[in-house]
Amino acid sequence: MSEKPDFKLLFCLFIVAVVWGTTYLGIRVAVETMQPWYITSVRQGLAALIVLVILLYKRQLAWIGWENFKLQFIPAILMIVLANGFTTIAEQSVSSGLTSILSALSPLVVFLGGTMIGQQKATLKGFLGVIVGFLGVVFIFREGLGDILDPNYKTGILFLSIAILSWSAGTIYTKMHTHKSNNIALNLFYQFSIAAIVQYALALIINPDVDFDAWSSRSILATLYLSVFGSVIAFFAYHYALKRVTAIQVSVLNYINTIIAVFLGWLLLDEVITRDFLIATVLIILGVFITNYKRARGTRAKGELSKAKAEQSGTSNSELTKQAK
Repeated sequence: MSEKPDFKLLFCLFIVAVVWGTTYLGIRVAVETMQPWYITSVRQGLAALIVLVILLYKRQLAWIGWENFKLQFIPAILMIVLANGFTTIAEQSVSSGLTSILSALSPLVVFLGGTMIGQQKATLKGFLGVIVGFLGVVFIFREGLGDILDPNYKTGILFLSIAILSWSAGTIYTKMHTHKSNNIALNLFYQFSIAAIVQYALALIINPDVDFDAWSSRSILATLYLSVFGSVIAFFAYHYALKRVTAIQVSVLNYINTIIAVFLGWLLLDEVITRDFLIATVLIILGVFITNYKRARGTRAKGELSKAKAEQSGTSNSELTKQAK
C-alpha cells in the first residue's frame, strides 16, 4: 500500500519555500532607512513576544532546563544572530539578486557537511541534485555574475559567506538534535529571545546614536513582515519539516526561494522574465526532484527490506517451532 501524503509537511515546505523567498525583498526595503542590527533585534524581539503569547494561551510556557537551553543556544547564534544578521548587513551593499544566488550555496554546503559527519550518505544522485539546482540559480543571474568581482561587493560577499556557513552549520546541528525536544514553539521562544538580546546589544555597540525619526514607515512595515512571516511562521514550518525530512531536502528549498525573489522583482520592480529564467526554473525544479526522489526511494527500500527480513525471520521461527513439536 502506498503511504498517505503528509499534507501538513507539504504545507510547511511550501511556507518555507515561499515566505523565505520574499524576505530578500523585505530586508532590502528595511535597510533603506534602518540599521541592520536594529532590524534584526526588532524582528526577533517581536517574534519572541508573538510566540510568548501563544505559549501563555496554551499554558505551555516553561523552563526547558539547562541541557535543552544549550541545544537552543547554538542554533540561535548560528542561524539567527550570525546568518540572519550578516545577511541583513550584506544587503546594504549587495543586490537582492546576488544575495539570492550566493545564499543558494547553502544546500551544497549542507550536503557536503552532512556527508562529512556521516549524517547522510555521499551518493551521486544527491550531489547531482544539488549541482543541477545550483546551476539553475547561476543561469538566472549569469549576466550579473561579474558583480562578484566588483570591489564594492567584497565586504557584502564576506558577510554573506559567514551567513551561509553559519546557516548550514545550524541546519546540520538542528537536524542532529531535533529529536530531543518536541515543543517547537517553546524552543523557538528561547531561540528568538536569545537572538534578540544579543542583536540588540550589538546594535547599541555598533550604532549607539540612532535617529529613530529617520526610520520610514516603509522600512518599519518591512521589519514587521520579516518578524511575523519571516521569523515566526517560516521558522516554525522549517523546524517542523526538519523533524520529518533530511537537512538537505529542506535546505534545497533555497532554490525555490530564488525563483520567488525573481518573481517579486518582475511583479514589483517591472523586471523582465526571459527565456533564461524559464530554463533556469526547469533546472531548479529538476534539482529539487532529484534530491528528494533519491531520499524517498532509499527510505522506502529500507522499509521493504526490513519488512522482508522480519517476515523471513517469522517464517523461520515458525518452522523451528513446528520441528520442536
